[in-house]
Amino acid sequence: MAITAKDVQNLREMTGVGMMDCKKALTEAEGNVDKAIEILREKGLAASAKKAGRIAAEGMAYAAVVDGMGVVVEVNAETDFVAKNEKFIDFVKGVAATVAANKPASLEALMECKYAGSENTVTQQQQEMVLVIGENIKVRRFHFFAENISVPYIHAGGKIGVLVNLKVEGGIDATEIGKDVAMQIAALNPRFWDKTQVTQDVLDEEKKIMLVQMDNDPKMANKPEQVKVKIVEGKLNKFYAENCLLQQEFVKDGDFTVEKYMASAAKALGGTVTFVDAVRFEKGEGIEKKADDFAAEVASMIK
Repeated sequence: MAITAKDVQNLREMTGVGMMDCKKALTEAEGNVDKAIEILREKGLAASAKKAGRIAAEGMAYAAVVDGMGVVVEVNAETDFVAKNEKFIDFVKGVAATVAANKPASLEALMECKYAGSENTVTQQQQEMVLVIGENIKVRRFHFFAENISVPYIHAGGKIGVLVNLKVEGGIDATEIGKDVAMQIAALNPRFWDKTQVTQDVLDEEKKIMLVQMDNDPKMANKPEQVKVKIVEGKLNKFYAENCLLQQEFVKDGDFTVEKYMASAAKALGGTVTFVDAVRFEKGEGIEKKADDFAAEVASMIK
C-alpha cells in the first residue's frame, strides 16, 4: 500500500511523533493507522503524545555564537522549574549547535536534522526529553547569522535572548559594544532598528493620531492647519526616538543615541562598527497560557 504525505501528517498529528518515524511505522504497518500507533508506542515514541497537547509557554530563549555562527533559539516547556533543569538547558544548547551545523531553512527542516552529537533527529531527541522530564517540550523557533560579527546576550537566565549582528572594521573587538546594544534591545524592545525602516503607512497613522489629539486640545484646536502639520513633523522625531533602536537614547549614557554611542565607542577602539540586524526572542511571547493549567493538573492527581 502506498503511503502518502497526508497519511504521515495525520499520524503525526495523532501521536506527536516525528515525520520520519511516522512514515517508518506506517510502512511497517502496511498503512494500518492503529497498527502504526501500536508500533510507535512499543518503541516508546508515542508515550509523549498526551503531553504534546499541553501548553508549553515557559522554557528558555538562548543566544550563542557556535563555530563562528550567531544563533538564537527558543525552546518551550510547561513550567519555569524545568527551564532550570540542566538536562533541559543542555538540550537547548544542543539545538543551537544543530542550527549552526546545518543552517536549516525552516523549523520543519531543523526537526529532521541530526541532533548535535547524536544519531537521533531533533524531533526524536525532543521526544526523549519529554519522556525524561515528564513535560511537553517544544522547539519553537530559531534564527542565525552566518555573516559579519554576532554578539549574543541572554537576560534573566533565558527569559529573553538577543542576537546582534554587526559589521566590524579595523580589527577591533566589538563584543562590549554589541552586548550594550543587545541589552538595550532586551530592555526596550524597539519596534524598528532604524528610522529608515518606518513605513509610510505607520507614519501616516502616527500623524493622524497626533492631529486628532491637537483637535481635541483646546489650546491647539484653533491653530491653522499648516501650523498643526508643522508641529506634527517635529513630533515625529520623538516617535523615532521612542521606537527606533539607533535613534533611541542610549540607556547607559543619555548624552548619546545608540547610533552615536556605537560610533564613539568604535572610534575609541580604532575602528568602525555598523549595526546590521538583530533578533530578540522572549520566551512564551504570543503563546496563550492558562495560568491554572499546571495547578489544576496537580490538584486532579491528588484527589
